[in-house]
Amino acid sequence: MIRRLFTLVPLLHLYIGLRLLPDLPLDAHGLAAAILVLVLSTALIPLAMLSRRMPDRRRADLLAWVGFVAMGLLSSVLVLTVARDLCLLAGAAAGFFVAIDDALRSFSHWSAIAVPLLAMLLSIAGFVNARRRAAVRSVEVAIEGLPAPLHGFTIAQITDVHVGPTIKRGYLDAIVEAVNALDADLIAVTGDMVDGTVGELAWHVEPLARLASRHGSFFVTGNHEYYSGVHGWVAEMRRLGLRVLMNEHVVLDHRGASLLVAGVSDFHAHQYDPAHKSDPAAAIAGAPLGAAMKLLLAHQPRSAFAAARAGFDLQLSGHTHGGQFAPWMFLVRMQQPFTAGLHRLDKLWVYTSRGAGYWGPPKRLWAPAEITLVRLVPA
Repeated sequence: MIRRLFTLVPLLHLYIGLRLLPDLPLDAHGLAAAILVLVLSTALIPLAMLSRRMPDRRRADLLAWVGFVAMGLLSSVLVLTVARDLCLLAGAAAGFFVAIDDALRSFSHWSAIAVPLLAMLLSIAGFVNARRRAAVRSVEVAIEGLPAPLHGFTIAQITDVHVGPTIKRGYLDAIVEAVNALDADLIAVTGDMVDGTVGELAWHVEPLARLASRHGSFFVTGNHEYYSGVHGWVAEMRRLGLRVLMNEHVVLDHRGASLLVAGVSDFHAHQYDPAHKSDPAAAIAGAPLGAAMKLLLAHQPRSAFAAARAGFDLQLSGHTHGGQFAPWMFLVRMQQPFTAGLHRLDKLWVYTSRGAGYWGPPKRLWAPAEITLVRLVPA
């Protein structure tokens, strides 16, 4: 991935420079400054990805902050530059039929100025959205045959916090406080809690030990746990009091009604540890026949197809961030069957959370972070 970044990022900056700089009203000094900004951005973005390898954590985090902010800004500049070029292309095509040369030159000039200014405004708005505490999103899921004791049963879901270079203990503290205030019956933590090793982040993840609900907190691994030393994090989550479900289940008794809670490892876990191969069928194997409601925790929505075949009623997932910001909100739909919200797959309900944090750039646009409160109701 780093090698691809070192190749792709310079090409993207070159494209932006060639398409915008000639139409900007810059003198020689202004042009030199603009080129310098592009060169610095080209260097900082890949270096942000490499910052975890630096021994000095303060400098590494600072480099990550600057590089990821630059990455977020680049994404908006790139999308707007492409949109501008499409408009110019359409204008050039229209020029074969009507005389619009003057209008096209005027558009080329002011749009070259508008692209970086609008990109900066979008990045500032995205930064504010990303850094404020995730709002609580309430969702009702109607389950056929739900017994009366489980009417109104609540599950607080948090996912994709990504504690790491730019998200620290204070950010997670606020999330934990909000979750505890919900007074939920069960807490589900569906992966990608961290971006870093236990040694680097254990202190910042400690607030998870304060999670409180009637039936406890349950955790499943996401892909980023596998990038960050999954075995260490599984042990750490258990130390913090979370029940880690690795292709297994537990049966809870809630006022005389049984609720099966199962969890699978990440969809791609087998690529890092064959023993962790994600398997919804194994997670439900041996379950009692009388379970009134069968819940699966699975980091990626792609687990839903196997979950539906295995007979689950509801799957809670994350991973997608709802796209987080353009252009990723369009690309994620090509990879995952569900991007965000509640969907139906045969008899299975799938809820995909946008996540309570963010990955990489501190930026969220049109994909707000969320802490999800799921309430079970009868169909």
